[in-house]
Amino acid sequence: MAVVTLFSLSPANAATLKVAVAANFKPTLEQLATQFQQQTGDQVAISSASSGVLYQQIVNGAPFDLFLSADCERPERLEKEGRIVPNSRFTYARGQLALWNTGTPVGTDPKQWQGKLAIANPRTAPYGAAAQYWLEQNGAWNIADLTLVTGANIAQTYQFVQTGNAPMGLVAYPNVKMAHPQGQVWLLPADAYPAIGQQAVILASSSQPKVAKAFADFLRSDAARSLIESHGYLAQ
Repeated sequence: MAVVTLFSLSPANAATLKVAVAANFKPTLEQLATQFQQQTGDQVAISSASSGVLYQQIVNGAPFDLFLSADCERPERLEKEGRIVPNSRFTYARGQLALWNTGTPVGTDPKQWQGKLAIANPRTAPYGAAAQYWLEQNGAWNIADLTLVTGANIAQTYQFVQTGNAPMGLVAYPNVKMAHPQGQVWLLPADAYPAIGQQAVILASSSQPKVAKAFADFLRSDAARSLIESHGYLAQ
């Protein structure tokens, strides 16, 4: 289910921008939206879920202005379907995958891991697809000693480890970087799984195309890029 966050009041003639964002990027987007509102007076309403769920909501007519996906596939698909403003697709960040382990310390070979491991749903969440790829490449997909606990999105995957439903999980590195949780955090090598390029698009159905364009430009500004990188994403 999408979660909507409204930022503080702005002048009566200000716009309200509706942004759909992949779950991993929601905490970063909240800070970016606050900066944008302070500069422009426009409000930002945020809906967060897995990229696959948000894509389906857009196809079904959800009234979003922008879509910030955790992959390139779904923005490209929307472009081919004619659902975006021409030439509005761009990469705003590149994600990183990390192991967060709150149990007994483990090594870097997943074939030696035992117990429950949380990952995001590979079918709908790009971080889940990256986790599956890495486990497969290392011979640890569908092994007897490792029980996968699948989150609907990468935020729920993080919550599974946070609440003890799984002692470890393959999570979005920015989430653990910003939260500084207890336990072992291992940043997987960036070349060990397909790049998690995160792309944004302005939707053709947007009711606020000018404000959407202003926000897209803001995401590419030096100030926004600096904040994005400080949260643990790779620069583009």
